[in-house]
Amino acid sequence: MTVAQRRGRKIMMTPGELDEFLTAQRTCRVATVSADGAPHVSALWFLWDGRALWLYSVVRSRRWADLRRDPRVAIAVDTGEEYGELRGAELSGAVEVVGEVPRSGGLCAELDAVETLFARKYFGLDSLPHDGRHAWLRLVPEKIVSWDFRKLGAV
Repeated sequence: MTVAQRRGRKIMMTPGELDEFLTAQRTCRVATVSADGAPHVSALWFLWDGRALWLYSVVRSRRWADLRRDPRVAIAVDTGEEYGELRGAELSGAVEVVGEVPRSGGLCAELDAVETLFARKYFGLDSLPHDGRHAWLRLVPEKIVSWDFRKLGAV
């Protein structure tokens, strides 16, 4: 993962701040490119494990079709209402499919911790209820850009 950010270093999150932020947030916006070149953005729950961002996507969706054809993605996670509260990160790179498609809960050691954490974060459960409609995508970011306008002080 590269966290190289030349512009905006003053407001860039430290690695620890970024990790804490991505772990706490619940919704991201996933940008893909369709076969005809049209951009597509959709909101999705995610999990950050400190190294990769995990997406549990419906496999019969435009997002899934776009990413199976072209795995390049840009993902934005942000929060804040007032200018001086804005914080966020943009992660980009190529996603990869992990596990069965669609996911029915078959054994996959690589997903054990991810599914447990996801189930706790979003459903308050210790195991993920599989519906046979979703599958996992993992993004190990090639680039991350972050911002925390609170570091600017009073505006």
